[in-house]
Amino acid sequence: MTTIPGFARTEIPLSDVTLSVQQAGQGAPLILLHGYPQNGLCWGPVAPDLARQFHVIIPDLRGYGKSDAPPDDAAHTVYSKRRMAQDVVDLMDRLGLPSAHVLGHDRGARVSYRLALDHPGRVRRLGIIEIVPTADFWAAWNAELATAAWHWTFLAQPAPFPERMIGADPTGYLDHILKTWSLSGDLSAFAPDALASYRAQMADPARIHAMCADYRAGATTDRRIDLETRAAGRRIAAPLAYLWGEHGFPARTGDPLGIWRNWADKVQGNACTSGHFVMEENPAAVLALFAPFFAADQGPA
Repeated sequence: MTTIPGFARTEIPLSDVTLSVQQAGQGAPLILLHGYPQNGLCWGPVAPDLARQFHVIIPDLRGYGKSDAPPDDAAHTVYSKRRMAQDVVDLMDRLGLPSAHVLGHDRGARVSYRLALDHPGRVRRLGIIEIVPTADFWAAWNAELATAAWHWTFLAQPAPFPERMIGADPTGYLDHILKTWSLSGDLSAFAPDALASYRAQMADPARIHAMCADYRAGATTDRRIDLETRAAGRRIAAPLAYLWGEHGFPARTGDPLGIWRNWADKVQGNACTSGHFVMEENPAAVLALFAPFFAADQGPA
């Protein structure tokens, strides 16, 4: 698989999976977590700039890219955001990092906020791109949002129904998602090497299953854990910066910034001109918000 220019890729074994991880730069550690249906290459338009200030660490989440893709379990815990957040903690331990800044997009952002809630001492500053919390997103569903976010229910259907449907034309399925979730309505935002990697993983039956399992967890285990967290009154302690696309999914929820203020005390953020894939569609907006936000805390890990 291609690596972002200037980055080195290594395979790092953890307790039950091996993650493929790209790294570059020096300074305060900054972990970047990708979303669906992508992998760590989605950070290519912004990662080299961030590596001028930070030690940038980009794992492929379990089930994605070149990382391991274990089979799901009946309770949908294997791809729960709690389990995937533990992967990040295990990775930090392997790298000798007591704490780090964390920036996530889409599914990676769900891992990021669960990491901040479950392991508050490990997250210094938290960046979120293009989501609202899982329980809130489900609660916000109406006809418009359900039509736009149809994949949430499709991918969560019992195996192997969505796996078979996607496997019949994986490239056509992937390209449809990338086009329809982008403001341009085409594939122009995606670098050729990154697009090729997204297509390759979508053609792998084990990764199709893993991505469906990711959404099965979102409809069950992740939603339950969110509701339990909120009922317990737990909040995100880390300062939080939030960016969403004017034409993405959170914009359809009404007040996405207000939703995050229900979960964290120190929240800042703004919308930008973009569809869902903000790092590739509007990298300047990502750098403008998050580079100074993370640079405000450049102390040792």
